[in-house]
Amino acid sequence: MKTDTPTAGPQAPDCCAVGAGRRGRPRSEAAEQAIFAAVEGLMAGGTTMSDLTIEGIAAEAGVGKATIYRRWSNKEALLVDVVERLESPLPEPSGLGTREDLVVMIDYMRRRGLAKRTRWVLKAALGQMQSHPELYAAYRERVIKPRREAGLELIRRAVEEGVLRRGIDVDLLGDLLMGPIIYRSVLWDDSDLEDPELARKMVDALLGGLAPQA
Repeated sequence: MKTDTPTAGPQAPDCCAVGAGRRGRPRSEAAEQAIFAAVEGLMAGGTTMSDLTIEGIAAEAGVGKATIYRRWSNKEALLVDVVERLESPLPEPSGLGTREDLVVMIDYMRRRGLAKRTRWVLKAALGQMQSHPELYAAYRERVIKPRREAGLELIRRAVEEGVLRRGIDVDLLGDLLMGPIIYRSVLWDDSDLEDPELARKMVDALLGGLAPQA
């Protein structure tokens, strides 16, 4: 995978790993937003992740390369932030109990699937990331892992509160609850993700078999 190397000079940093992320210098919000918009715009125009360069991003954003390197150690670190920014934030607890929180979590995944289906930039970014192992590993650590852990923590709470049956492995419960919506979002392109009641229907159907027996 091609990685841009900053030109020599007092402001050019050493190239670091993706996980190094941004540097701790003061940042201009306007410049950062322009850089994000430039990457999204280039990808929307058909530029692949492999073809993106720091030079091209800087030119599109109207900033110097040093402005980018002051914020990100390399192109890969920038792309992880761009894709993370495209993702919706995790939902807040509903305050209506664990069962309702399960509906909220599954509905979050439904809406994420819709976004990937309708937002070309997000679909392209997630699709191309599989071909960039270092980038995908950073994305898994920063985006996928926290979302999965939030779902598992919700399931642990549901077990403790008696909403879900005890004695079943929490990871397996997570797969049973989240697997169907992931299947419809990722593998079944024409599934009924537009149905706003889909998450509630799924949770109700699954709890019928996973709830504690009377």
